Amino acid sequence: MQCENSSLTKSTEVQWSICNSKASSNPPNNGAFTCDPCFDSMNPNEAQDQAEYLGAVTAMVCQEDDLTDGQMKVVSVADQKVLLVRTEGQYSAVGSQCSHYNAPLVQGALIGNRVRCPFHGACFNIKTGDIEEYPGLDSLPCHKVNVRDGKVYVSIKKQALKQTRRVKEMCSVSPNITHTILLVGGGPAALVCAETLRQNCYQGRIVMVTKDSLPPYDKPKLSKALNEDSGKIVLRSREFFQQYGIEVQLEQEVVNVNTRDRAVTMKDGSLLRYDQLLIATGCRARPLSCPGSDLTGVKLLQRYEDAKDIHASCLGHKAVVVGTSFIGMEVASYLTNKASSVAIVGTTKYPYERSLGSQIGHMTMQMLEERNVKFYMNDTVTEIRGENGSVKEVLLKSGTVLEADVVIAGIGVIPNSDFLVGSEVEIDSRKAVVVDKFMRTNVADVFSAGDVTSFPLTIRGDQRVNVGHWQMSQAQGRVAALNMLNKPTKIESVPFFWTVLLGKSIRYAGYGEGYTEIIIKGKVEERKFLAFYIKDDVVVAAASLMFDPAVARLAELMAAGQHITKAQTQAEDLSWLQM
Repeated sequence: MQCENSSLTKSTEVQWSICNSKASSNPPNNGAFTCDPCFDSMNPNEAQDQAEYLGAVTAMVCQEDDLTDGQMKVVSVADQKVLLVRTEGQYSAVGSQCSHYNAPLVQGALIGNRVRCPFHGACFNIKTGDIEEYPGLDSLPCHKVNVRDGKVYVSIKKQALKQTRRVKEMCSVSPNITHTILLVGGGPAALVCAETLRQNCYQGRIVMVTKDSLPPYDKPKLSKALNEDSGKIVLRSREFFQQYGIEVQLEQEVVNVNTRDRAVTMKDGSLLRYDQLLIATGCRARPLSCPGSDLTGVKLLQRYEDAKDIHASCLGHKAVVVGTSFIGMEVASYLTNKASSVAIVGTTKYPYERSLGSQIGHMTMQMLEERNVKFYMNDTVTEIRGENGSVKEVLLKSGTVLEADVVIAGIGVIPNSDFLVGSEVEIDSRKAVVVDKFMRTNVADVFSAGDVTSFPLTIRGDQRVNVGHWQMSQAQGRVAALNMLNKPTKIESVPFFWTVLLGKSIRYAGYGEGYTEIIIKGKVEERKFLAFYIKDDVVVAAASLMFDPAVARLAELMAAGQHITKAQTQAEDLSWLQM
């Protein structure tokens, strides 16, 4: 595959390296090709492709008529599990486990040429193995399939026999290219943006600046497993960033952006210049503002160190969680067998009342009550009282006094956009960075992605929203990168979210704000249900527990632009979900 020099945009007027787009027009037989920007002739013909499989392990896995179109099954080749799929009369074979948390893809939703993970919503092309929707970073290994004499054979290259995931081909930095892309933030949006740039043969300088002490890590795990070892949550090794020429500056903070000079000022006073900028600073936990909120023992869960601190502080002590947010409830769930007591204070009658509805909220409340968690609902904290500078008790508006050693706030988040004050970048009334569907701000060559953004959501008629989902941040990071490279791409992902309480996962897809009715299949009280959120007689979101892969399937239908009506959800027949 050859590279050619091409200018970015008229505003930047610099040269960079881009792969010849013609390279993808003639993929090898297995549907996959590698992007290696530094070598010619990387698109092998059929003979070369066959040669790659000399000495491969081959197994007859089924009869040709064992599967019909739209079916998939797991088969084995030399003890390697493979997902075999039949679509449009043709077979394909890819890795059987999602690259996010290794979920079995055979239990997922297959629509067209892609399969969506039943647990967290990642999507993979079953012809190439490429990841097409997040969460997750890596693609699936793709294996060769031959059909002869009514039998289906799968061949795996020997070097791929133990491979369960595949890192896409990426280039590295070239010392001859002076163009710089600066990524402010070290979360999922910035990471996927950096990797997408390298996957598309950008060889300029990439600098990631983050306040964190760790390189990009799996932040959703923090509230679910507060004592996780840092090595288990880091998404990419330091060697990975070095290999692909991605500079990661840890414990650094940008305090000012000068878009006219294309420069940012760091907290230490130093300047860093850029040609293109990504703002991916996410959100921070909203602090308590009542008297006593500055006492020792009042905690916010924001960084890896916070999670470790909360875990250590709560062991054998009395914990009070303020707020029935997803974060607050997950932390309370984690602490049930670690703190001596756990109490939760919420402003509504039930947890998740506005987002998931009172029935599901009541169920989650019962789940934690069974583990001796005490709820104080329809109430607020008016004061935190201390002794010798440390938390002693929490006073509620109702007059109730709760004994406490540790208080953890889970009362929402604030977009990290303060450093943009005085710049030309547009910020909305909620402090979110305003972007279009290409993740562009109102300033040329300044992009934004992730929780800090306010963007047009396709499935809600381009309604401007702020969605704090891990999956959406990754999708936006990819879209931003492609548009930085002048490859016009819109953000059209369907929000997908999950929460875990006591080992049980509630999955959620869509955007339910403003829903007027909930239609439930199954029984919430039995903790097995599928809930449809309706607005204007159309499904705008769905949530489930022990009802996989219903939410994954619905997300795929939404992604395809289909409208699910209220009447469909009311019917006894849910065959349209292919359950």
